[in-house]
Amino acid sequence: MDLIELIITVCAIAAPTNCHEAHVQFAWHGSPQQCVMNAPPYIARWVGEHPKWNAVRWRCEYPRPSERADAANRTIRTATES
Repeated sequence: MDLIELIITVCAIAAPTNCHEAHVQFAWHGSPQQCVMNAPPYIARWVGEHPKWNAVRWRCEYPRPSERADAANRTIRTATES
């Protein structure tokens, strides 16, 4: 299995114009398009852990080589914390 990166655009519930991207990496065997279709449970988990944020859109990409090395030590990485 390879890693894939789910990139979620999240906006603050209290300030909807305050938006950021959250990055979640996980093991995946499939295409980025299949990842997008199967993303809702991962998005729900992220939003459940960050209740001040609302997911507004998402996409999946293969991580860049430097990100893959970083992901070897941790499966889930987020850029935005609550």
